[in-house]
Order: sequence, then C-alpha cells, then structure tokens
Amino acid sequence: MQIYPVILCGGSGTRLWPMSRGGYPKQYLKLTGENTLVQQTALRLRGIPDIAAPIVVTNNEQRFLVAEQLRQVDVASSAIVLEPASRNTAPAIAVAALLAMRDAPDALLLVLPSDHVIAGEAAFVKAAEAAAQIARDGYLVTFGIAPTEPHTGYGYIRAGAPLVDGAQTFAVDSFVEKPDADTAQRFIEEGRYYWNSGMFMLKASTYMEELRRHEPEIALQAELSLNAAQRDHDFVRLDAQAFCACPNISVDHAVMEKTKRAAVVAVSDLGWNDIGSWTALADIAGRDAQDNALIGDVLTDAVTNSYIRAEHRLVAAIGLDNVVIVETADAVLVAHRDQAQDVKKIVAQLNEMGRHESVTHRRVVRPWGSYEGIDSGDRFQVKRIVVSPGAQLSLQMHHHRAEHWIVVKGTALVTNGDKEIILTENQSTYIPLGITHRLLNPGKIPLELIEVQSGAYLGEDDIVRFEDTYGRVAKA
Repeated sequence: MQIYPVILCGGSGTRLWPMSRGGYPKQYLKLTGENTLVQQTALRLRGIPDIAAPIVVTNNEQRFLVAEQLRQVDVASSAIVLEPASRNTAPAIAVAALLAMRDAPDALLLVLPSDHVIAGEAAFVKAAEAAAQIARDGYLVTFGIAPTEPHTGYGYIRAGAPLVDGAQTFAVDSFVEKPDADTAQRFIEEGRYYWNSGMFMLKASTYMEELRRHEPEIALQAELSLNAAQRDHDFVRLDAQAFCACPNISVDHAVMEKTKRAAVVAVSDLGWNDIGSWTALADIAGRDAQDNALIGDVLTDAVTNSYIRAEHRLVAAIGLDNVVIVETADAVLVAHRDQAQDVKKIVAQLNEMGRHESVTHRRVVRPWGSYEGIDSGDRFQVKRIVVSPGAQLSLQMHHHRAEHWIVVKGTALVTNGDKEIILTENQSTYIPLGITHRLLNPGKIPLELIEVQSGAYLGEDDIVRFEDTYGRVAKA
C-alpha cells in the first residue's frame, strides 16, 4: 500500500513579516538552513518506504515558485494542484485523496504543511511508519507532539486507549482548542495531552467516507472541481465554481473532531516547530555566549537574548535586550521578543494603506526569473532583471512607457518591433512606447540586465500580452 505525500502550500505570510509576505510566504524562505521550508518538507520524505511522488496543493500565484523550488532539489511532484480560492484544509485534502485514488484505490495520504521545521528526521520516518500501520486498518491518524512547555498557541489532543502494544499509538479521546496558560499547565501535569501538529496519515478512501458522512458538501464539490479540472503544463487547475462552493473548514473541524476513527501517534523526539512567530524561530536558532542569534552582517555591543537578522546590509545594535530585529531590502522590523507575534498588526496597517510591502518584496519572482526595483522618481524607474537560461518574457507592449535595456551579464535575444537582435554584455537597445517586444535568454547562464523605464505611468498593469509561455492572462 503506497503512501502519497500531500504537501499543503497555503498561508498568507503575515507572521514572519517582513521576510514572509502575502506573495512570498514563509515556506519559500531559507529560514533554518540551506534549503527553504518547502524543500525541507519534500526532502525528508525520501527516508519513508513505499513513498510516491508528492501531490502539492497551492494557488495560481505561487505555482511557478513551488515548481521551481522542487526542481532545485530534484524532487518531481506527481501533481501540482491549483486552488482557485482558499478553502482551508478539508477541501484540499479531499482533492488530493480523490487524485491519489485514481492511481491507487487503497492509497494512504501523508498530509504535511509545507512550512514546519522537523529536526529529528529519523524520528519522523519512524512515526510515519507507525502511523501507516494503523491507517491501513482504517484509522485517521494525526501526529501528536509531546509538549515541552505549557504552550497556549497550539491546539491539544488528549490520548485515549493504546492501539498497538509497545507503540505510542492511541485512540483520540478528544481535541482541545488553544487553552489559556493555567489549562495548558494542567495538560502538562496530567501527561496525556499532545500538541496538534497538523500532520496526518489517512487512507484516502476512509477519509472520503468520513467526509461524505460529516461534510457531504465538501466531498461533492471537491469531486466536481477535480472532475472538471484542466491540465495546464504541469498544473491541475481545479474548476473554480465547484471548488469555491466548498465550505471553508479545516480537516480537524470537518472530520477529525467528529469521526470515531481518529487516532494519534505520539512523538517526543521530532524536533518539531511550526515557527509561527519570530520568537519561535529565535527559540530554535543557534546562539552565542550572550544568548543572541545573529544572522548575516550583524555587529552588536551590550546586546543580550536577541534575534537579529540582516539580509542585505550591515545591522548594528547597541544596549538592547530581548528584541527581534529583521532587516530586508525594503523594510526593517524591530520588536520586543514578547510582542513579536503582533507583527500581524503592522501587516494590517500596511494593507489598510494599500502598501505593497505586505505582499511583495523589492525583488519579485516571476516564472522566467525575477526583477528588482533599484531606483525611481518622477516619470522614471530603474530595475534589475534576471532571466533564467532558456526562459523568456511574454511578447508584450506598453501604452504609457518606453524602456532602455542594458545587458550586464549573459546574452539576450530581443524582439523589438519587427526586428530580432542579439545583445551581449555592455550592449543596449531602446524600445519605444507602443512597440511590441520580447526578451529571451538563449544562453546557459542567467541573463542580467538593467531596465530604465520612462513615461507617464509605470505600473505593472500597463502590460498587454500577445503570447506567453506561462499561460498568463492578456493583462496583468
């Protein structure tokens, strides 16, 4: 019985702002090592026997981002499912279950959030094997983390009767919402409570049976959305009308809290953390003699108990205790560690003001590469554009701006009106307003160029696309 991993790549990216943002949430960041969190999630699957290629569930805006990050670590997905709208985890898992059952009617699903840290990978494999053993018998299994403190930010699972002799597998007695501090302390003292990790091992057919029993509308609309889905390159586009008709509900509320088949695998050595705040990330970071976690180009004097991260430039701090400082190219966060979770209030203010810093970074990732704003002023802006080898931008034109392109690295094949020209380092071209143009990298190394835009309006929505490799709409 093969195990089909399901990697859930949702999330709005607010809790780790300014690094994590709406258009680039935390699973795509290198927060705890050389690989991003979604890459770490995919790579740790390799130790599990009988594991299939993962099913990834994400949205349209992040489709190329997750595909490229998996490609970078040589992980091939069996499908990348695109949700037309966020409907929480119950509908997402339903679609994955139906997709897996097309390949194997008795498939097991290993459902994993894409943005968690797991330090104990051997323990993870062992727990997955234990969960698979009882999931094959029809149990819907969640992974419970042995609590190390009376945490009030997690839901809890109360373990009931043991299911397998000598194994940490139990029937679920109850699910408990996030408790207050006194209740959490009582849970620790009683010893039968575990943090709800949000990871599951489910037999696909059993999950669908229980979903049809407890939330039949989700089961119906998920199936309709998959049956009417369209293939777009490597992506499965769910039917928007059907999927949006799904109730917005989590798998816990839809099934796990209602079913009589819920079980829990208790794990004490997983090294699990959902890094839901900068404080949580600071707790698992390496520290110096002053109990500081200093990442990047950071200088300190008389600083203690702090997390300071520099992404683009020198950060210097003096005479501080128990703070979080995070520097990015276009925003800096300074917070007391005890209030770092309130960064969502800053994000709310940015959204109310209509500012882009809550959604995008100065460097914006595109399916063909990236662009980064360097300078701007009245009627002009300057960007650094990087085009991946073999990639190309859409055939397009602008109503309100002209552009100068100067190649600084690599080779560019440029369509400029009715001409095609090759540009190499230190060569340039001018594209007048209203002229159809395209940029392609025919080389083996990234193409880097400086783009100088000038005109009355310089917004990204002044693009008319005539042809596009990536299936984007005519205007974006």
